[in-house]
Amino acid sequence: MIELRIDPFPPTAELNTLWSAAWVAPAPRDFTPILSRSLTHIGAYHDNQLVGFVNVAWDGGIHAFILDTSVHPDMRRQGIATRLVREATRVARERGAEWLHVDFESHLTGLYRACGFRPTKAGLIKLV
Repeated sequence: MIELRIDPFPPTAELNTLWSAAWVAPAPRDFTPILSRSLTHIGAYHDNQLVGFVNVAWDGGIHAFILDTSVHPDMRRQGIATRLVREATRVARERGAEWLHVDFESHLTGLYRACGFRPTKAGLIKLV
């Protein structure tokens, strides 16, 4: 069973392990300064292990940005990314965001359409 946690602030090593698996071994980094400025971030856990993650950055006002949607390769195709993005959308709206932006590669169009995103000239959706 997958459990979603809002603002879990996972340890750097745990997030780097997921990041490395999901993004084909990028260099480790410290996510603490990034997450401390985020509107929210959502972690997906299976047996208390981080298997998915999404970050919502923001401008401090009404615009928020979906970033770094990640699911461990062994856990893909189970709806985890969809659940993460939908929960991130809900929390962003609850915390005052009115616009939610996302940039993505074309092969992810189905995921983001399933989460309610629609193409616009600006590449964003209105949350309010």
